[in-house]
Amino acid sequence: MSFASIDFIIFFAVVIIGTLIIQKFFSKRVKECFLLIASYFFYGYWDWRFCFLLLFVTVISYWTAKKQDKKIMYITGIVIPLVVLGFFKYFNFFLDSVSGIIGHNLGVLNIILPVGISFYTFQALSYVIDAHRGKVEVENDFIKLALYLSFFPQLVAGPIVKANEFLPQLKEERKVTSENFKTGIQLMAFGLMKKIVLADHLALFVDGVFSAPSAYHWATIILAVLSYSIQIYFDFSGYSDIAIGCAKCLGYDFNKNFNLPYISQNVTEFWRRWHISLSTWLKEYLYIPLGGNRKGKVRQYINLLTTMLLGGLWHGASWTFVFWGGLNGVALCVDKVLTREKKEKSTFGKVVGILTTFIFISFTWIFFRADNFAVAWEVIKGIFTLQPGIQQPFIWSFVAIGLLIIGTICAIVKSHKNGDKYVEGYYPTVNLSTIKGLTIFFVVIGLILGLAFTGEQPFVYFQF
Repeated sequence: MSFASIDFIIFFAVVIIGTLIIQKFFSKRVKECFLLIASYFFYGYWDWRFCFLLLFVTVISYWTAKKQDKKIMYITGIVIPLVVLGFFKYFNFFLDSVSGIIGHNLGVLNIILPVGISFYTFQALSYVIDAHRGKVEVENDFIKLALYLSFFPQLVAGPIVKANEFLPQLKEERKVTSENFKTGIQLMAFGLMKKIVLADHLALFVDGVFSAPSAYHWATIILAVLSYSIQIYFDFSGYSDIAIGCAKCLGYDFNKNFNLPYISQNVTEFWRRWHISLSTWLKEYLYIPLGGNRKGKVRQYINLLTTMLLGGLWHGASWTFVFWGGLNGVALCVDKVLTREKKEKSTFGKVVGILTTFIFISFTWIFFRADNFAVAWEVIKGIFTLQPGIQQPFIWSFVAIGLLIIGTICAIVKSHKNGDKYVEGYYPTVNLSTIKGLTIFFVVIGLILGLAFTGEQPFVYFQF
């Protein structure tokens, strides 16, 4: 059940109405059970068999955390979710890689990748690890832990919500209120606009060029590469906005997952602004345990590179993802070398930093998007050899780029007015208690429906 579907709109309406009825006439416990059942229904809508895997990971996390004083149980709570993730996501990748090395086809298994497995296993790991570290209380209530791991807004594509961010909210009296609903529904609309109006239209152009890059003119290939940078941002940040908005409507708060990543002046800043929940997870549960920056510069660079290589592999069972992670890891190491002495940049220096970072990130997205290295090479070769071919100035690319620039300028102006040195994301919300606000909101909804791409275009991060 995709957020961008009629099925989800009906499902969400039922959940909101059901929650309102329950919080008026029944206890908080009934509400938790209702949301848990709704979340499992949402997940089982893809394939009911996936629910048993989610339940299995939940039981293991609950059981091992309660017996965390025994080291073997702590290790079990980490190893089993990783084994589950490794089998379903990487087993065939491992067989294929070994086959290439030994020159003999070992075959593959017919394994269906459960949607969202990368996200809920990371949440399970964060809970077990934080319970062991004493950063979060061991949850004795199985229903609460199960709801934390399965809560439908963030279940299939994030953001990755840590236990110490969500479990305390379940102990509070969180309710559906008019104010929360007004804010949440606007975040959902904003995310839908990013997804079905902008990202999905861009996907048509990008998919066409990446399916046969040798047929296109070099300028069209460059436009497709830039379009993919915009597409993946609108697609994934759009999903995050909808997820955050859904949770807000129900009375729960998720942290921001994107914060204007394309105004970053270097790759380090980019990873503080892009997929923030994953960046934070990798830092807290991988980079720092490896040693972080505590064991000298050389070890720090090795830790950075290792973290990003594994972060690339997390995104997909393909060497192109690993290479993409490696490129970002090398760039992070270069950043550390170049920024040992922090100096205030001039406006020109900041602009140059933003442009060079965007160009580099867009280049790395080639390997992220390409089905294999051969396609990536065709794209790169087409650009640098000034390849002739089909010229296609895709209008939606210019519309999306223009809207992104306008939104970014609004965010910068807003931050400067507030006296903030660090520019924060911009969400255009209006007061829905007024005629003017309602008019603007429904005009925007009308534009979304009128301009929406109506074909089947799943969210990019569903595959992870």
